[in-house]
This record gives sequence, C-alpha cells and structure tokens, in this order.
Amino acid sequence: MEESQKIRLGISIGDINGIGCEVVLKTFEDARMLDFCTPVIFASNKTITQQKNDLGIDLTFNGVRDASQAVEGKINIVSVWKEVPQIEYGQATKEGGAYAIQSLKAAVHALKEGTIDVLVTAPINKNNIQAEDFKFPGHTDFLAQELKGESLMFMVADSLRVGLLTDHIAVKDVAQAITPKLIRNKVVTMEKSLKMDFGIRRPKIALLGINPHSGDNGTIGEEDDKILKPTIQELFNKGTLVYGPYSADSFFGSNTHKNFDAILAAYHDQGLIPFKTLSFGKGVNYTAGLDKVRTSPDHGTAYEIAGKGQADESSFKEAVFTAIQVFRNRTEYLELTKNPLQKQKTRRAS
Repeated sequence: MEESQKIRLGISIGDINGIGCEVVLKTFEDARMLDFCTPVIFASNKTITQQKNDLGIDLTFNGVRDASQAVEGKINIVSVWKEVPQIEYGQATKEGGAYAIQSLKAAVHALKEGTIDVLVTAPINKNNIQAEDFKFPGHTDFLAQELKGESLMFMVADSLRVGLLTDHIAVKDVAQAITPKLIRNKVVTMEKSLKMDFGIRRPKIALLGINPHSGDNGTIGEEDDKILKPTIQELFNKGTLVYGPYSADSFFGSNTHKNFDAILAAYHDQGLIPFKTLSFGKGVNYTAGLDKVRTSPDHGTAYEIAGKGQADESSFKEAVFTAIQVFRNRTEYLELTKNPLQKQKTRRAS
C-alpha cells in the first residue's frame, strides 16, 4: 500500500433489521472520518438509501461494482444484492439473517483478495444467521475458518484488553474444553498480538482461574491446580510473562487488571461482564491472531431501538479507529522484523 493511500476499510452491514446500518451511517455522517480511511460498505445502494431516509441521516455515497474501485474521500457501496429486501426494524427475520451473511461473505472475500485492508463488522443475530451454508455461532468462528492463523476473541478499550480461552460454548462444557494445548495456543496468540498489533515489547498477561477462588487449592475443583498452574509455569519458564491463575471475583474490583497489558479469561461471561461494565459504549471486539484485521462494536443488534434513530455509534466508531491503528501497527512491526538478509537483497536489487 502506498504511503499516501488511505486504509481501505470494509464494512459488513449486519442484520438489516437491527441498528447496524444506523451506527455505520452515523459514524460516516461525520465527514472528518473520511480523513482516516476510505469506507467500503457491502450491502446495496437501495438498502442504504432506504435506511438513511428512514433514519433521517444526511449523507451521499458512491456506488462501485468492486471494492478495488473505491474512491478516496467518499463513502463507497458495493451492491451485493440487486433486489430490495423488506426491512422490518426490531424483528429477527430469516431474511434479515440471510442478507447479513451475504454482506459478510462478500466483505470477507474482498479482505482475502486484498481489495480492502481491514474489516469492521456490524452486529448480527446468532439465531437467524443459521443456514445450510452457514453453521457458525458468530463472526469469530467463521473468520477463523476463512482466514489464516489462530483466532482469539480479544475485547479492547484503551489499555483494558480481555481475551477468552473459550468463547461461545456452554458453561457446563468450559472445564473440559480447557486443556494445556488450548492455554498455550491462546497465550502465545495473545502475546504475539500485543507485540505486533499494539506495540507492546514485553507484554504481561494475567490468566483468570476457572473455578471460584481458583479452586481454593482443590477444595472447589482441581482444574486450576492440575491444568492452569503447570501450564502457566511452563510458559513462564520459556520467557512468556504470564501470571496466575487469579481469582476472577476480585480481580477487576481491586484494580489488579491495571498491572497487566492483557487478561485471559477462562470463559465468555467471566471476561465480558467486567469488560463491558468498565467500557460499555467504547469497547471493541477484535479478532486477534489472524492474518487479516477484523473488529466490531461491543454490542448486538439492539432490536428494541432499531429504526428509531436512538442508536449510539460510539462503539462502532471505536471499532473503526482500532482497525486502522492495528493495521498500521502490524504493518510497521512486519516491516521492522523482516529478515535482514531479505532487506539487503531488496536494497541491492533497487
């Protein structure tokens, strides 16, 4: 990418009956956002026009056939469908899910092809997206299949960063799913992301316990003593600054989290409840560990306010800024860590 060229930021529109279109349009209603990136929305001209008219949002856009034709300084729309879908604000319809997946698949294809640099995904409904050709509980699992790398659900808000050992699985399955191999993979992925995507040279990582009080020395479960502690020690001995397991109930309330660059929670709610309590409206869901950059806001479809013009775009805007910053950090990191011999060959060739 040329130094002067703005980052081409792809956007999947999410559920058309939710607040996805609204937060996207409100974000770019602020013309200053076009100074930071070139947005490319995967939906259709007619759908976006209907949404902006319904919501009373004043902006113009540029229709393109392909993301590679996106024009800097404009809001670009790739028409993924030609028909005019029926929008039923606040309703979880099969059609709403189908169009969300069409938008997502088109955006991911463009990401893989390199016609967009990063992807920001608007919220989907995990129930109505299910189809014969899409059997994933959410964005993260689909992206993990489509892109290269080891995915990690990573919630970020300024210096607060919370990753998950397990994400969208039932609580009853958590303890069995957590193995030494899983812990090693997630810690290594988190450490690499902190260095490459966030510019932290020697990241410190905290691991939260599985059981209450991290098992109380085996009184409330043995998983922390038998699985977490030995694996943490093994990683630490190899040079990774990982500590724990810490009792989750007091970790955030005591501000212990401020001593670390990132926290790895054992399961979904253990990490996301404190994260959203501390950052809601400003938090970003980042899929770390993949060869491409994807972020999303930390909220869902919010059907209860869809179509009413009440949605707050702050989290989506933060997702845009995070995607841009991670892309820049990663590009710089990869440039700095290139093979020195390869650099010499390039210089001689030029």
